Amino acid sequence: MDKLIYTAMTGASQVLQQQAAVSENLANASTPGFRAVLATFRAVPLVGEGLPTRTFVVDSTPGADFSPGAFQQTGRALDVAVNGAGWIAVQGADGKEAYTRNGSLQVSPNGLLQTRTGLTVAGDGGPITIPPDTEITFAKDGTLSTVPSGSKPSQVVVVGRLKLVNPPPDKLERGGDGLFRLKDGAAAVADANVSIFPGSLEGSNVNTVEAMVSMISLARKFDMQMKMLQSADNNARQASQIMNISG
Repeated sequence: MDKLIYTAMTGASQVLQQQAAVSENLANASTPGFRAVLATFRAVPLVGEGLPTRTFVVDSTPGADFSPGAFQQTGRALDVAVNGAGWIAVQGADGKEAYTRNGSLQVSPNGLLQTRTGLTVAGDGGPITIPPDTEITFAKDGTLSTVPSGSKPSQVVVVGRLKLVNPPPDKLERGGDGLFRLKDGAAAVADANVSIFPGSLEGSNVNTVEAMVSMISLARKFDMQMKMLQSADNNARQASQIMNISG
């Protein structure tokens, strides 16, 4: 009875957490460069005094699906998509380096190259500043060039280069802000082999059909856990009645 109650109780709790992960995936199905959240759970014995008569469910460390999303050509000068493996380095809200695949960029009022959410994009030599009244062009290696508006193409000025990195996926972890960071807190080294597609964006790799099916399946699992708890309660009541009759 103990084992049934603990398994069903913790199983229901973890199903709710997994539903939250699926909900996050569905909410970001149209977010450029989003990597789907993966979550699993397993049963483990509860260690304590006496015999291990209880079992409870824990979730494994949530991972991410690093498979690429579909590319969409936008024609916008400040849109870039990472070609193959790799990441765009940005400065997170905590001031530390973080990584994203969302290449929808913008220029702040003070000329800094930023993400759409206002995070500063990292360059090989630090933040990238864009001169006013210029037209921007990205090269495939991440080099950013500008031409004064109305000037001839021969007056090209290189203002910086995106810091593109490619750390091993098993060394990355997703933060609460949706950005990825190295597990050891260090900054990844720029990788010259990473390239981009200018004028394009990579879509989310979330499969909405699979996510909806998963949501329905998780709802049924939650109902099953609740029925197990009800069965355990009924069994306990009947056992108590039998004991009373025996007395």
